[in-house]
Amino acid sequence: MRAYRLLTGADDAAFCHKVSEALSKGWALHGSPAYAHDPEHGVMRCAQAVVKEVDVTYSPELKLGSL
Repeated sequence: MRAYRLLTGADDAAFCHKVSEALSKGWALHGSPAYAHDPEHGVMRCAQAVVKEVDVTYSPELKLGSL
């Protein structure tokens, strides 16, 4: 099956590390990143979709971050 995750966070080094960690674990970028201003906190927020082919059967209980 193809697993899908949407990584989100503030536009900072921690977000870049989150995406880099996913890539190092075999996830692949899916589409372009998205950015939006968070007026409540005065920061930019990022989102990046990632996908990974895995040899498991889908279940709602599946912990995608552990794949």
